[in-house]
Amino acid sequence: MERPIPAMGDDEILIRVAAAGVARADILQRQGHYAPPKGASEIPGLDVAGAVEAVGRSVAGWKVGDRACAILTGGGYAEYCAVPAVQALPVPPGWSFVEAATLPENMFTVYDNAVTRGGLMAGETILVHGGASGIGTMAIMLARAKAARPIATAGTADKCVACLQVGAEHAINYREADFVEEVHKFTHGRGVDLILDMVGGAYLDRNLDALAAEGRLAILATQGGRTATLDIGKLMLKRLRVIGSTMRARPSEAKGEVAHRLLNDIWPLLPAKNHIRPIIDSTFPLRDARLAHERMEAGLNVGKIVLTGEETAFIPAYKE
Repeated sequence: MERPIPAMGDDEILIRVAAAGVARADILQRQGHYAPPKGASEIPGLDVAGAVEAVGRSVAGWKVGDRACAILTGGGYAEYCAVPAVQALPVPPGWSFVEAATLPENMFTVYDNAVTRGGLMAGETILVHGGASGIGTMAIMLARAKAARPIATAGTADKCVACLQVGAEHAINYREADFVEEVHKFTHGRGVDLILDMVGGAYLDRNLDALAAEGRLAILATQGGRTATLDIGKLMLKRLRVIGSTMRARPSEAKGEVAHRLLNDIWPLLPAKNHIRPIIDSTFPLRDARLAHERMEAGLNVGKIVLTGEETAFIPAYKE
């Protein structure tokens, strides 16, 4: 499909896309379940990495040729995308464009929910549902970087092993064990301080059971349903907090605030590729986006699937 190069606003930069991340939201949009926000591109793609091609008249701090990665409201599956400059961050030294494409959507989401909203502190225990996903692997690594203790759930033995390789202290196969019981065994009956949940309604009550007193539940997605019955008594007795948020529909100023926090708090850690490193499940050329979606829909990926602007060969599943 041919489209003109996106028009660029005064506060935007134009990126020539070298790599674009694949997200569950892209699949939902393709299926007709997740429409783009008003005014956003109808082209899928929520994060990209590439070279700055042009700079808006009001933009400071960016110049043509700079290496950038950015979170978008849409439009990443393309050769070019225009994005508000405040939503872009420099590609970390030592990271390729493909590696940097694993950062924006995952990192913005995880940091905002785990650190800013969830208040994750050093020494606390965090349960990450879907630990082998792009979001999940990033959450495990970020928790490690914050000196917290990550636990993860996953649906196969191999994915549990992958969670441990990424940095989880314990991994629970939710098809074979009850995650609430396993959490209480691991924490000696205390429960976890924070849960990052992408399941939603189906897990609400059990998540409350898995939390320690003063615990926080951050809901990032609703793959298991949008509604559930909330036992307010549990909430009150354990003084729990339930937090919900989305990133895509927020104004650019809000995303810029997250970007600013990341630049100061996380970006200095990235060149070392120590706790936080690129976890790339596979890459596909942009023309094979359908195959990338099929892989994610089948639940095969460990880490991020990335589309490339070049004829990059398929890379098999993530190995440590």
